[in-house]
Amino acid sequence: MLAFRCFDSYTSGQGSPGRALDLTQAYAFGQDDVPISAAVVQENDIIRIERTGTDAAGLALQAAARLPDGKGSLGLLALQTCLLPERVEPYTLSLELARHRIMLFLNKLEEWDFFDLATDDPVMVIFERARQAFTAALVTANAHATQSDLVKADLLAQDALGLAVDAGERLALLNAQRTLPLRQSGQLYARAAQRLEALTQEAPSPGVPITLPGEHLTVLPGVAQIGCAISPVSISEPVAKALTGVCDFVTMPMRWLELEPEEGEQAFGPTDRWIEWALKVAKLPVVGGPLLDFRINSTPDWLYIWENDYETLREMIYEHVQAVVTRYRRTISRWTICSGLNTGTSFKLSPEQVMDLTRSCAFIVRKLHPQARIQVEISQPWGEYFSLNRRSVPPLVYADTLIQAGVPLDIIALRLQMAQPLPGQMTRDLMAISSMLDKFAALDRPIAITAVGCPSEAMQPAAPPTRRAANANPFADELDNEDATVDSGPILNPGTWRKPWNEATQADWLAQVVAVCAAKPGIASVCWQDMVEVTGRARPPEMPAGGLITQAGAHKAALNKLALIRAALREGRTVPVPPL
Repeated sequence: MLAFRCFDSYTSGQGSPGRALDLTQAYAFGQDDVPISAAVVQENDIIRIERTGTDAAGLALQAAARLPDGKGSLGLLALQTCLLPERVEPYTLSLELARHRIMLFLNKLEEWDFFDLATDDPVMVIFERARQAFTAALVTANAHATQSDLVKADLLAQDALGLAVDAGERLALLNAQRTLPLRQSGQLYARAAQRLEALTQEAPSPGVPITLPGEHLTVLPGVAQIGCAISPVSISEPVAKALTGVCDFVTMPMRWLELEPEEGEQAFGPTDRWIEWALKVAKLPVVGGPLLDFRINSTPDWLYIWENDYETLREMIYEHVQAVVTRYRRTISRWTICSGLNTGTSFKLSPEQVMDLTRSCAFIVRKLHPQARIQVEISQPWGEYFSLNRRSVPPLVYADTLIQAGVPLDIIALRLQMAQPLPGQMTRDLMAISSMLDKFAALDRPIAITAVGCPSEAMQPAAPPTRRAANANPFADELDNEDATVDSGPILNPGTWRKPWNEATQADWLAQVVAVCAAKPGIASVCWQDMVEVTGRARPPEMPAGGLITQAGAHKAALNKLALIRAALREGRTVPVPPL
């Protein structure tokens, strides 16, 4: 049995003792953190993982993290345990969550070459407090512990967890602050070039990405580009002025729903005007796409007619991609060809069909526009969806399979959106984000963050949006039950990060996450999800309250932060990152 004990003192992040943990988005995982099929249920104070097989597994869930002695909340975050063997006695949940965070911190100390960090450094002081609290919890929760001892051990473990999360976030920022100047000055790239020449006896071509053999690390020249997505309905002179101070490029979201609202009736006019505005008024290069995106807000209703006829669907996708790329290939510098196909939602596609569509789109674009850079966008990069949807493909498996199959991909793109009540958007801390990026860096491809974002106001728990009943539940596993009917899905809690979501929190989160991303040597670009909040139209915004400019035209604090970061990156100055 694999089970975890939680105590009345443990809260769900709302500050009310004795509440049951919200397990709506909880899942079990196995080797390499890949989610597995399992039910996570709670009975009284026991959380149990019901599954087939007896291999070691772990539990991931939303849980509150806080600093000891009432010094503040770290938020309601997605956390996880280590891989654990089955045993008769339940594990203590808080103890195992703390164990994982301490282990992750130590691993990153080694991976990021921080073992020379002084013991009196503030980060190490906090971590040492976490280690001591964890040790005390282990000693207290011994084999002969009473119920009172177990409760005391739980409280100590919660202290350790909060301190370890806090230390981890600070270490992630410290790593970014150390690496960014090396990337800005060109030292990081020059060192990689020297090492590559020493290994291969050949000097790399100037300005090309360097992948060091056996090290699973791609190093790019220069600094990461900063961009923002913007809808055609948002274009204006004030927006163009704001863009030039914030962005190195803009992203045009080419939604099939808007380009062909009715089958055979193309509507390129708004996109034509948008691209002309971007190039002539905003004077910024354009990233186009995704060309194929099966999210509810991107797919035309009429396309669902063909979801059970794969050959016809594939042909229609081919014709659509061909038409869009042919029309805009003289104006687009980079194409996002597919988005979110890895999640297996909306359409009943097998993993083989998902790979086939991705491969076909890549080869079409390469043939029609050989000079363009091609990227595939991965949604929900932690892969929670795979635990309940066996038609899907785990994120890293999806990307690695495409690369091994020789699909012509220049960049792996990631959507990094948080704190929205949608699948895969649980709030995560800076260490979790940085660690996830390190995993994708091992694919030996540059990485683009194509939709980074969080809201500027608290978003209430809600059911995921649905277009129609057959596709409404993002967690529905249709592989074994083709005729299953589902409701609108579970109510999802988006979580919190340190403080309630507001404009100040959004600005702080943006500054810290963009700095962490931009410091990674293989990150090619970071793009905010939406420049202008526009509501009251048929297509909902990318994220309510997730833009940098309000509908009334007011600039948020996050816009100014992004402008300062971009200027510092370009000028070789210290990137302004607010303290935690």
